[in-house]
Amino acid sequence: MRARREFRKRKDIDVAILDALVDRASEGMTVYELRAVVDADIDAIGEALDRLKSDSLITVEGEDDRVRIMPAERVVPDPGEAPDDEGSLLDRIRDRLGF
Repeated sequence: MRARREFRKRKDIDVAILDALVDRASEGMTVYELRAVVDADIDAIGEALDRLKSDSLITVEGEDDRVRIMPAERVVPDPGEAPDDEGSLLDRIRDRLGF
């Protein structure tokens, strides 16, 4: 599953992290689990997590000496919401040009 469309106009690593977290929204992920899914080094992931946390797009919960990262509820699409796999051709052109 992918994060809602309004959260996709961010750095690629931010979007990759949000998508991974949305896939496991109910249980969340550790930093190491994210590292296994997202194609970036641990420093880049840490910087992205800082940005996402400061924008209130993720929450961090500690339990049993393990920190779990969860997507904010507003990032997770509703069950009936159509997935935004590719978007229309016009949407992809706009995204590519930065509009």
